[in-house]
Amino acid sequence: MSHAETSDQATAGASPAVKLTLATLTMMVVGSMVGAGVFSLPRRFAQETGVAGALIAWAIAGTGMLMLAFVFQTLAVRRPDLDAGVYAYAKAGFGEYLGFFSAFGYWASACVGNVTYWVLIMSTIGAIWPSLGDGDTLLAVVLSSFGLWAFFLLIRRGVKEAAAINRIVTVAKIVPILVFVILALFFFKPSVFADNFGGADYAGSLFNQVRGTMLATVFVFLGVEGASVYSRHAKRREDVGRATILGFLSVFAVFASVTIVSYGIMPMAEIAELRQPSMAGVLEEAVGTWGKVFVSVGLIVSVLGAYLAWTLMAAEVLFVAAKDDDMPRFLRKATSEDVPVPALLMTTALSQVVLVVTMFSDDAFNFALDLTSALSLIPFLLAAGFAVKIATGPGREDVAGRGTRKELVVAVIATLYMAFLLYAAGLKFVLVSFIVYAPATLLFVKARREQNRRLFSPREAVICAVSIAGAVVGVIALAVGWIEL
Repeated sequence: MSHAETSDQATAGASPAVKLTLATLTMMVVGSMVGAGVFSLPRRFAQETGVAGALIAWAIAGTGMLMLAFVFQTLAVRRPDLDAGVYAYAKAGFGEYLGFFSAFGYWASACVGNVTYWVLIMSTIGAIWPSLGDGDTLLAVVLSSFGLWAFFLLIRRGVKEAAAINRIVTVAKIVPILVFVILALFFFKPSVFADNFGGADYAGSLFNQVRGTMLATVFVFLGVEGASVYSRHAKRREDVGRATILGFLSVFAVFASVTIVSYGIMPMAEIAELRQPSMAGVLEEAVGTWGKVFVSVGLIVSVLGAYLAWTLMAAEVLFVAAKDDDMPRFLRKATSEDVPVPALLMTTALSQVVLVVTMFSDDAFNFALDLTSALSLIPFLLAAGFAVKIATGPGREDVAGRGTRKELVVAVIATLYMAFLLYAAGLKFVLVSFIVYAPATLLFVKARREQNRRLFSPREAVICAVSIAGAVVGVIALAVGWIEL
């Protein structure tokens, strides 16, 4: 037996060295959800909708994502044998290839999302240091790259230390957001709010306004599954579901408040033209320059904390997928401190590549944000679909013999909501997602060859052909200018 094989077996058989409490798991959910998205909400919503559309959008998004949170809570209890959340549920419900797609898509969305954090940090500093531009200049990319690899070295020291830092940062970054809401309410102008109620002339119909905000709501809610992704480290399995619900309800109230109160400070058209982070511009209008500085500092703390949480979760998904033989074996190795270094390295490397690409994009932040949301939809859809299968399949009664009609209703609503979000994303981001997904099949092929197994079953071959066809169409669309970065 080779040294590598011995190391693989030792890693696969080792029990997790770190056990996380309910409070820490909840902080990881909140920490991963409260990141760059909340600081960009005023402008993102003002570009698409007025107050009425925003209220409807948050009602739809809140209901849909709450159902998805309940799905993760149910699955954590029903299938305690499954670790790594989104990926594991997709594989158990729909087979190895779609499970692999879910793992890769979730991981890729996390990597692209991490890039938005660095772009937004540099854009924030760029307000006083013009050479950083909107976060997409050469200098901005170089400085962001230093940040990427500094965090790689930090996380490599151990999951326990990284999780503890995340808990402290999560508390610190909530404070400026709550202060923003309170100050915005104090300086709230009812007449401005009333003028913004129906939306500006450019917003279009109410349906289009609501549809246009859907991807923005997906991005800010990414992380609701954080506790389930990291479930193998939980002290008690039931804490995974509890942390999911507690984290979701906490941040939903904050996100909706940030959006709505902004409409009472400035006209919608002016908010839509603000530099990101737009929350800073709104508060500057209300209280002066110190408000902009206050939010900017809070953003940097918030984004760095979210980056830490997302990097941990992204590496965890690759690691568990490799342990299940759905990713190449080199990704299953971990240190004695339970840090999956190869998976962490691959995560940082992809973020580095995407960061370089931002220099060639017309609107790096918004495109990366929307692509992050679109990539996450398929994994979420498959997880919700798995919940439907459990609620309608054998063993659908709980230990007390009660039926699971409520679980079925929740799972169906979550599934329909995910399908609606794919429609709302539009063909552009679906095609770009295929461009990302299709080449990943090479990793699946490598994993199968390592096991001396047949590469594809007939059903997997069909799915692979569809993804490749979608990627070809996407590349052609980019080449001829039908879609733009």
